[in-house]
Amino acid sequence: MEVSRPLLRALAALVLAAGLLAPQVGAVAGDRDLAAEGEAGSGPPTWSAPRVLARETGIRWSDVPTGHWARRAIDFVAGENDWMRDYRQTEDGTYPFRPEALERRRLFARAVVRAFAPDAEPDPELTFPDLVTGTRAWRDANIAVSLGWLRTDPDGNFLPRDPVLMRDVHRALVLATGYGDLAAGAQAIHLRDGTQVRVPRDFGTTLIGMKLGLRYNHDDESLDVTGPDAPLSRAEVAWSLYRAATLPSWMRSWLAPYADVELPNLGPKLQRVVRFAVRYVGYPYVWGGEWYEPSPPGYCCGSQPIGGFDCSGVVWWVMKAAGNGWDNVPPRDYRGWDLPQRTSALMASVGDRIRWEDLRPGDLMFYDGNDDGIVDHVNTYLGNGWAVDSGSSNAGVTITYVAGNWYQEHFVKGRRILS
Repeated sequence: MEVSRPLLRALAALVLAAGLLAPQVGAVAGDRDLAAEGEAGSGPPTWSAPRVLARETGIRWSDVPTGHWARRAIDFVAGENDWMRDYRQTEDGTYPFRPEALERRRLFARAVVRAFAPDAEPDPELTFPDLVTGTRAWRDANIAVSLGWLRTDPDGNFLPRDPVLMRDVHRALVLATGYGDLAAGAQAIHLRDGTQVRVPRDFGTTLIGMKLGLRYNHDDESLDVTGPDAPLSRAEVAWSLYRAATLPSWMRSWLAPYADVELPNLGPKLQRVVRFAVRYVGYPYVWGGEWYEPSPPGYCCGSQPIGGFDCSGVVWWVMKAAGNGWDNVPPRDYRGWDLPQRTSALMASVGDRIRWEDLRPGDLMFYDGNDDGIVDHVNTYLGNGWAVDSGSSNAGVTITYVAGNWYQEHFVKGRRILS
């Protein structure tokens, strides 16, 4: 278990924001369901992908030290496999990987096709104004676009030299690994009466990618991917590709509820809450974070290096009424509710105790992840088993199914703040 990083928050000075952070990769052996195990402040732990040692690949990197955070992923995707082995061997026998360089769309197309469609044939009728037909770059782009993994711009350009974005990587890998039906279900999130919830482009694939663990949760939060529109470095892409290529077999059954994300019929105010919340799916987990961008000068509640949220921070962002120097209007078009407490433990210390079976949309839900009698996690209930959540195991903000799994098993109480 990692020791927390003490990011000061003026409104959270007396307690830690969400319990202790868990390691990025849990100590898990084999291919087993983790839904019954706990992680303090973050819900169920993430799963562990197989480790590949550099000496087993025969590849020596000139610019990826042994202690680099993505070393195991780079060894897998460019050492054991050649999916991202994009640069020639140097005279000293080493290979450059360029982990901090932005990954270009043409190289990502090559990697994802090599990994998941190595025998696919291009569509001879599909051409791009900015690629020469018949070249290797055209072939990779053609296959990736034909399969729906990557998109062109409105003029049909592939934009091969543009950096690949987080939303692009999640879309390609979620579809390539066969989770497109679950992403489509998430994209079609709706109320029981059929009313569609307006969601951002690629919401479904971004959400499922987060639940699959395609994004790394950095110790140094200034390095975290800032959201779905962020360009990714080659190291970040290597991590996502590594995770996608080693998904455990139980993952599909665990995520099965996402095939039909149906919420109860909600009144106009709660519909606005849901529409606002889904805009932030894919934002990073930031310890003590409660703001969607780096905190501005003079911000009331402490400095955070990038936009993002911890568990109680996203509850504030979605539910708290502005006050005491904290004000997220105009991003939000509703006032919110009185919620002066900043941490999950403090939020749980007031209000009536709501049982699981009595929960209503808009209620806060509290959890004891360590089974030690201390509340260390919170999220906001949307109904029908769904909640808005931010946790380090998902590396950020998600819409999470909380019924019949770790969350229900570790549930302590609910609290009603809606008037």
